[in-house]
Amino acid sequence: MTAPNRNTLWGRVIADELAAAGVSGAVLAPGSRSTPLTVAIADHSEFETFSVLDERSAAFFALGRARRTGDPTAVVCTSGTAAANFHPAVIEASQSRVPLLLLTADRPPELADSGANQTVDQEKLYGDSVRWYRSLPEPEPTDRKLRSLRTTIDRAVGATTATPAGPVHLNCPFRKPLEPVDVDGDVPGGLADRAPLAVEGRDGPYVERTAGRPELTETEVDDVAAALRNGDRGLLVAGPADAPGLGPEAVADLAAATGFPVLADPLSGLRFGDHLDRAGVTVCGGYDSYLDGAGDWPDPTVVMRFGASPTSKVLRQYLRDRADRQFVVDPAGGWREAEFTATDHLVADPSRLARALAERFDDGVTDTGDSGYRERFASAERDYWDLVDDARADEPFEGQVLATVTERVPDPATLFVSNSMPVRDLDRFGRPRATDLTVLGNRGASGIDGITSTALGAGSATGDPLVLVTGDLAYYHDTNGLLSLARCGVDATIVLVNNDGGGIFHILPIEDFDPPFTEQFRTPHGLDFEPTADLYGLAFQRVRPDEFAEAFEEAQEMDGTQVVEVVFNAEASHRTREAIHRRVVEQAESDR
Repeated sequence: MTAPNRNTLWGRVIADELAAAGVSGAVLAPGSRSTPLTVAIADHSEFETFSVLDERSAAFFALGRARRTGDPTAVVCTSGTAAANFHPAVIEASQSRVPLLLLTADRPPELADSGANQTVDQEKLYGDSVRWYRSLPEPEPTDRKLRSLRTTIDRAVGATTATPAGPVHLNCPFRKPLEPVDVDGDVPGGLADRAPLAVEGRDGPYVERTAGRPELTETEVDDVAAALRNGDRGLLVAGPADAPGLGPEAVADLAAATGFPVLADPLSGLRFGDHLDRAGVTVCGGYDSYLDGAGDWPDPTVVMRFGASPTSKVLRQYLRDRADRQFVVDPAGGWREAEFTATDHLVADPSRLARALAERFDDGVTDTGDSGYRERFASAERDYWDLVDDARADEPFEGQVLATVTERVPDPATLFVSNSMPVRDLDRFGRPRATDLTVLGNRGASGIDGITSTALGAGSATGDPLVLVTGDLAYYHDTNGLLSLARCGVDATIVLVNNDGGGIFHILPIEDFDPPFTEQFRTPHGLDFEPTADLYGLAFQRVRPDEFAEAFEEAQEMDGTQVVEVVFNAEASHRTREAIHRRVVEQAESDR
């Protein structure tokens, strides 16, 4: 490896070691100070690069790609506020355990606290939101420093996928010249001959990293299995999954072995898939309504929880008030049960633990469980979806959009869903079915910023069709992200549910206080989003709710990106949700 100056050499060694460590995707936000990094990564044959102009969008795009693949994606920016704009995505990556590698260029140390242009304090800029932080030394073409650099890169990549996975920050100071111009004597002649390991690296990563997985001892697994066997009324609860997520087959093995129903959050990776066709596996998706009417149902005696806290408040409160034993499984030892009523905390790899527990039972459904309890859930599911089907036929409302999307999305496909009402409607109206559907969302910090960019980043990682369901405020928040459609070569079907403001506030008590509800909370904006079609080169159509199903199917057959906007009255939709919920609760109460 030769280079015209030390900065170029430094950037090439970083790019070379990133590729050797398994990083294959990089998002580059243009800027001057990051030139050595950008040029080196863009020139490297093993990187797929994406140019995203807006740093906030760039970081969320990288987040989406990493979330979809489970592998770290690098994102590069220049110095100053550019690095600060990464912060929202860093928080989401930390909270949802997504492997993200941040490379922020910086001014040389002597310019710190000097008033120099575009110079801010970037030391530990993201605080505790990153798994690991290093400020790299200034570039120097010496044997030891280059070996240290390669080692640091490997450690950083490894930390992104450790337990728990998450973002890692490398701050990279450079002094001019930043471009690959010749600087006499800057890189000693014959350096590669004298220090081949430092300059050329090894065949593969400079430092091989082997990460173990936490697991229980055989005796501890036996004890947990005994608790499950003794709990004749058991539940398996799967919350939103980490990246990579919980193996659905492992939980299906445990569900088939124990006979316990699986209450599957739509972001768990368990609500959709071939495992739903397995004998003895009952996957439930309507619990957000019928558990509210389950006051006289017999309580579960044992609950095993995987993943993050469920989207459903009804489910969270149901678990708070019931179960003699409640196991929370987390490979990082994190506590993700905000009602604080769980009795057991298992620090173990979820998939391995589920398989190990399943092996403790005989093949097929055990006869130790309460078959009446299992049938109660199966019956409630059937009744629930019948009621939902009737309601969809009676009155258009926002929830039917998510119901239609999950019914008619291509197989396979990636579905990204926004926060606020879309993810809640998916939870309540996305019926489980055996289809190859990867459902993703930003539920770590549950913000509505960066939704479009994250979805497009996820779409960049797969050839599967991409569907994004978003609200009008989230669409507005990240219109910058739409530029990635053309610049990054990603197509999508974007379903825009437009209720002219923050529809989620209708489910809060503040709705009863108007003013200030309308102007300060629901915030009607009156924006017409159709001009985004001309601005970003996409197709846009506005349809009535009764036209949506046909329009959505037609959009799947068209080339390029299609935005299908459906306009609703937020209050009317919420009243319909309430009416459905009341009917389901009444049905559940009548079945006691």
